[in-house]
Amino acid sequence: MESQNQPTGVGIVGAGTISDQYLENLTAFPDLAVRFIADLDTERAASQASKWSVAHSGTYEELLAREDISIVVNLTIPSVHVEVALQAVVAGKHVWGEKPYALDRESGRALAQAAEAAGVRIAVAPDTILGAGIQTGLRQIESGAIGTPLTGLAIFQGPGPESWHHSPEFLFANGAGPLFDLGPYYLSTLVRVFGPVAKVAALGSQALAQRVIGSGPKAGTSFPVEVPTHVSALLHFESGASAQCIFSFDSKLKRAGFVEISGTEGTAQLSDPNEFSGDTILHLADQEQRVIAAEGSEYGRGTGVAELAQAIREGRKERVPGELAFHVLDIMVSAAEAIESGTFIEVTSSVEPVALLDPAWDPSAPGILA
Repeated sequence: MESQNQPTGVGIVGAGTISDQYLENLTAFPDLAVRFIADLDTERAASQASKWSVAHSGTYEELLAREDISIVVNLTIPSVHVEVALQAVVAGKHVWGEKPYALDRESGRALAQAAEAAGVRIAVAPDTILGAGIQTGLRQIESGAIGTPLTGLAIFQGPGPESWHHSPEFLFANGAGPLFDLGPYYLSTLVRVFGPVAKVAALGSQALAQRVIGSGPKAGTSFPVEVPTHVSALLHFESGASAQCIFSFDSKLKRAGFVEISGTEGTAQLSDPNEFSGDTILHLADQEQRVIAAEGSEYGRGTGVAELAQAIREGRKERVPGELAFHVLDIMVSAAEAIESGTFIEVTSSVEPVALLDPAWDPSAPGILA
């Protein structure tokens, strides 16, 4: 492993569509050094390595064998998130993973236990909750701007990603759909506001049994839909607060990034939880609305990797911990079970709140290398 006065070595597994968003930032953060890109398609890995000036690429086994890599960034498809992360843990690497944490509670618990036994950390997206937009909204709520938060409303609606994604099949497979694909952004934000969820009720439906790819080399190809493509969920938090959520790939009317938090003194309209920037709008009694400009880092995906690396070096808890991701997974699995049973499902996991970022925090500023 690298010494304390050297940047933290990072290896990326999964050179697909989202890797560009990560690499744009990870290669710009001075406290990180991306040293290897791995993919089942080694030519694709080599192409990404060349594009982003990463020195090495190849197989995942080659990545894990490198002693100069401390953090593995897991950008594989959801069905293998746990399998890939477990291999990194066994190799003594910390892991930053794309959401969801896992597809079921059992494998999620097994991963957490393996990481604890190995003395490494598991942190999981979304790191959008570290962005200036959501952080600013959270600071307003914690300052008492809307009084005591009581209720939440979260909505994502759209026609589905098959129109633009060149290979969207996995987004309609078990462990995906709008609940597992978009839910983590909204649910992580709601949990950060209200604390852990105690129980969930939900209804789900599926508009189409088959969807058709609309772009790319497979345009015109149909594929099966395995999950509900519209989910309505009701969350009851341990605090007594409640929230309603709609996650849908069945709406021709696009409505994304919709999160409202109502309290005893007003309502906060938060920025899009799938973005890193955006204003907070406060609606207060007997006053015109107040627009609070975002304050903080607006760097995108990969921000959480930088924060994780800093937390490891400083010996403190990371701000997007695996415990939060597992609790969100538990909520989503409970919602899926509630759709099947028609009853409230108890959520047995919990999570402790994590401190907000200082607005001056900047992952592009030299830290250990200053």
